[in-house]
Amino acid sequence: MRHRAVLFDLDGTLLDTLEDLADSTNTALGSLGFAAHETAAYKYFVGGGIVDMARRALPASRRDEATVAKLVQAMRRCYAEHWADRTRPYDGIPELLDALAGRAVPMAVLSNKPDDSTKLMVQTLLPGRCFQAVLGARPNVPIKPDPAAARQIAELLTVPAEEFCYLGDSGTDMKTAAAAGMYGVGALWGFRTAAELTDSGAKALIAHPRELLALLEES
Repeated sequence: MRHRAVLFDLDGTLLDTLEDLADSTNTALGSLGFAAHETAAYKYFVGGGIVDMARRALPASRRDEATVAKLVQAMRRCYAEHWADRTRPYDGIPELLDALAGRAVPMAVLSNKPDDSTKLMVQTLLPGRCFQAVLGARPNVPIKPDPAAARQIAELLTVPAEEFCYLGDSGTDMKTAAAAGMYGVGALWGFRTAAELTDSGAKALIAHPRELLALLEES
């Protein structure tokens, strides 16, 4: 196979985290006297890390550094208590991971969530899966769409970047894949649209996790 390793995004790709993210952020907003948002709005708030999410959730007139920092603190507290209330793997994801493991395909996860949260979520909700690396946002490492972390994963797995499929659900993921020299595959079951994925450089789009297996076989 030309593409013989897979790098996964987390939110909107492996795990449906939207409701817990929305509920926790809305609670945090309320604690600071700000209005809540509809859950669907969070599809466009997530993806750039917690600071970016806080900024997007705040009214445009209140996105100063101090207010953003207060909201981030409140969001962290709420999410730490409620991140697993309704978050679950998407249908077909456990079966996909088992199939890839059975074929000895190297796998890794890269998220813009904090690194400790990323690891905890994978260990708890995708237990026993054969990921060779699981990385989230870390100090002194730029977050996606910067390709630094994706390239680091390629080095850790000792697989050339061009031999990776990168499965993600957002334009950020597709831009990361392109910048890292990976083959970007858009997950249509996630948070963003097909148009966004294609416009951001997706090489292929899939509507169900099992389609990734066929894509790997064809490559």
